[in-house]
Amino acid sequence: MSTISRREARRAAVFMLFQWDVTGKPLGSLYEGEVDSYTRQIADAVTGLSGQLGPIERLVGALEQLQVPLAYAREALGIAGMDAATARNVRDKSTMKEVLTAAGVPCARHQLVRVPDEAFAFAAAVGFPLVAKPPAGAGAQATYRLDDVDALRSWLAAIPPRPEAPGLLEEFLVGDEFTFDSVQIGGATVWASISDYRPPPLTVLRNPWIQWTVLLPRELSDPRYREIFDVGPAAVRALGVREGLTHMEWFRRADGSVAVSEVGARPPGAQISAMLGYVHDVDFFRMWCELVILDRFEPPPRKYAAGCAYLRGQGRGRVRAVHGVDALQRRLGHLVVEAKLPEPGQPASSGYEGEGYVIVRDPDTAVVAEALDEIVNGIRVELVEAQ
Repeated sequence: MSTISRREARRAAVFMLFQWDVTGKPLGSLYEGEVDSYTRQIADAVTGLSGQLGPIERLVGALEQLQVPLAYAREALGIAGMDAATARNVRDKSTMKEVLTAAGVPCARHQLVRVPDEAFAFAAAVGFPLVAKPPAGAGAQATYRLDDVDALRSWLAAIPPRPEAPGLLEEFLVGDEFTFDSVQIGGATVWASISDYRPPPLTVLRNPWIQWTVLLPRELSDPRYREIFDVGPAAVRALGVREGLTHMEWFRRADGSVAVSEVGARPPGAQISAMLGYVHDVDFFRMWCELVILDRFEPPPRKYAAGCAYLRGQGRGRVRAVHGVDALQRRLGHLVVEAKLPEPGQPASSGYEGEGYVIVRDPDTAVVAEALDEIVNGIRVELVEAQ
């Protein structure tokens, strides 16, 4: 890795300060009416830091919920980076799909729902199942599959849409689900990676007992991926993202066609960012920092396949025991590069990533895929409710 100058180091130090949540409030609520308030707080913080450290040259956050207020703050302070219009394109899922559809990029049909009649009309036109989510959701938060009109009515009753707080309904895409993570410099896609969700996240959300996996294959020449290497960059260009790292989720239907689910202008979650480092044998977090701070990215060779198995207990309460680890350690320990095993007494997770995970790596994609299957079938997380 090339050396960093003193001036670049100062830019990096300022960047790192802004990884903290400056809002003082759960980030999931950061949208629309509160954007102005949080933008002012961020701008005031930047102004204060500039008085101590000198001119601020980068203002970056990894969390999706911060992208819009950060963009407004950049515009107000004259700091280079993604503008507010682009930030809204990648933050508001309804706007995103309108932009993609207008650009001819295949994606799910959708309806922004302000009153119940709009929801019933969309269901009549598209049919069930449907996907319901907040327009500014992230990481599959508050996302539901609606299989029939009763489920639609229940969703409308539980989260009543209003003109000032609409919900979003989408066509339920059927097929295999993947990610397309890519780097843009000067409006061109200069690097990309594929991850395979096994099974798709919505299936995982609906079935909390499923221990699932994400596989990053070593080879990206698989015919299943051919179309997304055209569609993915086209989607990012249409949304206006010219610089940085993007995280896209997409489906490959049974007929081989692809459809974009959504795009985030941020690093991927669910340990995928760490696995990008493992498959390329690099410090990918450092590479992302150099990209957003210094506009520098050297595409690395892909040397390995890697995958993550997410360990999830059944039921509620706390972890009582984790079964099957020793036997798998003897068989697969040489493949493990990172692990966070559930600890006895640990509270059950409220998220779909579960109570722990295991990441494995090997030059052979088939070896990694088989290891992941062995892990999710061989480890059992036992939960017990407090007495």
